[in-house]
Amino acid sequence: MPEPVATPRVWAGAVLGSGLLVGGVNQALGPGEPLVHLAVLSVLAAALGARARLGAVPGIACLCWLFFNAFGIPPAGVLTWSAPVDLQRMSLLLGAALTGTLVARVASARTAYRRIPPPAP
Repeated sequence: MPEPVATPRVWAGAVLGSGLLVGGVNQALGPGEPLVHLAVLSVLAAALGARARLGAVPGIACLCWLFFNAFGIPPAGVLTWSAPVDLQRMSLLLGAALTGTLVARVASARTAYRRIPPPAP
């Protein structure tokens, strides 16, 4: 089973990746496309979650949400909080990161199980 990446490195990847992805989507489509931003950040959260420890998952979701909220939706550079909508967005990002982690763990366990030799007769 591969060793998960250290939590600070995963969080650094979340900060760097979120910034680059939100900036890239803003350049390509403009800041008024929250669904595209959320989809791209969900894929990033799942990818980071696949290499992270379970304890790093909430941090991944929060960091992705911060970049989404600050730069993905207008007005850019202003953090806002709308409880029902932002809770759904954070839940989506948390679910994506958790799904990435769980899928990676199941795949790793299946690979390890297949390496076990059959019992000798």
